[in-house]
Amino acid sequence: MEKTKQRIIDAAIILFTTKGYDGTSIRELSKKANVNVGHISYYFENKAGLHEHLLSSFFDQYVTILENVYKRMPAISAKECILECVEKTMKFHRENRQLARYVYREVTLDTMLVREIMSTYLTKEKYYYKAILEKGHKAKEFIVPSVLLAVMQLKSMISTPFLQSQYLAEVWHIMPYETSAIDQYEKVIVQWLEQSIFTKPKLDRIAL
Repeated sequence: MEKTKQRIIDAAIILFTTKGYDGTSIRELSKKANVNVGHISYYFENKAGLHEHLLSSFFDQYVTILENVYKRMPAISAKECILECVEKTMKFHRENRQLARYVYREVTLDTMLVREIMSTYLTKEKYYYKAILEKGHKAKEFIVPSVLLAVMQLKSMISTPFLQSQYLAEVWHIMPYETSAIDQYEKVIVQWLEQSIFTKPKLDRIAL
C-alpha cells in the first residue's frame, strides 16, 4: 500500500512541476501513477490534499533536519552547527530537487495553505537559524551586523538553485538538477559564510 501512495506522490511531483497544479487533472495523476482514482481519494482525499501533503511533508523534513542539528549545539560550536545545517539541508534538497523546485515556486503565492506553512514551518526555520547565528555572534565566532539579514541571505542562497533554476541554467549555465552542480553550489554557500559571517582567526604574534 505504501508503494501505491509513493507512486501517487512521485507522479504528482512530476506533473505539478511540468504542468502546474491547476493544469493537472486527477485522471492524469492516476494514469501517471498507474493507480485507480479511488486510491488518490483514499490517501489524500483529493488533489488539494495531495498538494498540501507535498508542501507540508517537504518542510516538515527540512525543519526536522534543522531542529536535530540545533539540539546538538551545546556540544558543538555555532560554526560547526551552521556548517552542518548547510551540509544536511543541501543534501536533503539535492535528494528531493524536483520537489524542492515545485515547493519553492508554490510558496511565492499568497494562499491560505502558504500562510499556514509560513506560520508553522518557516517560523521555526527562522528560529533555528537565528538562534545559531546569535550564539555564534555572542561567542565571537561570527560577525553578524544584522542577524535577520543573515538569516534571509542564508535562506535565499539555499533556495536559489530551485527557485531560480531557469536563471542559473540560462544565464550562468549551471544545470541545477545535476548532483555535481548542487555540490558545487554548496561550496559557494560555505565560501560566503567564511568570507561574510565567520570571524577571521587571529595570527599569533611571533616571539622575537
